[in-house]
Amino acid sequence: MRRLYSTFAGSWPGAGLLLMRLVVGSVLLVRAGSKLWTDAPLHATLTPASLAASGLLLMAGLWTPLAGAAVAVLELSSLLTTRPDRLVCLLAGTVGGALAMLGPGRWSVDARLFGWKRIEAPPRRTRSNGR
Repeated sequence: MRRLYSTFAGSWPGAGLLLMRLVVGSVLLVRAGSKLWTDAPLHATLTPASLAASGLLLMAGLWTPLAGAAVAVLELSSLLTTRPDRLVCLLAGTVGGALAMLGPGRWSVDARLFGWKRIEAPPRRTRSNGR
């Protein structure tokens, strides 16, 4: 993960990435949840279940490149195959792809697990010669 992003954005850019992750994750959960609570066959629930899992990962900021890319691909396929919610599919897919490219930001699980660690060197001790 560290190879993908040289830094994890903090301050206002990090807050913007957090907001993007929370909004698109919650949209995915709401849309997928409405499809998961029906009596649909298994093959019809795989895509909503994948979207819900990707939404949870995006909200937490865990495996963001993988989750964002999955959202972009699934929403693009949904955009090409279904009629309703085309604008929502386009927006969620675009934000998912952008998050995959930009990274999760400083306030994420990815930053905690894979971010740069600061190591403090112990203070240098001076030798006393007894004088």
